[in-house]
Amino acid sequence: MKTFLIVLLVIASFALIISILLSPAKVAGMGGAIEGGAETLFGRKKARGLEAILEKITIGSAIVFMLSAFIYSLLA
Repeated sequence: MKTFLIVLLVIASFALIISILLSPAKVAGMGGAIEGGAETLFGRKKARGLEAILEKITIGSAIVFMLSAFIYSLLA
């Protein structure tokens, strides 16, 4: 069980790193960061195509990584 969780952690971490590095930058500068946060908060910008796929992969791999790390810490 522990070996499976370690393998799952490694795969999830690689998927998380690759999906973050492949995703394009959404905003530039501090002003853009504030405006971009408001736009995504109120749903004005919707991700499409490759950007949407990378966003889903990032969220999924982050959830898998956190859950497997939590379960592994309980077992260890």
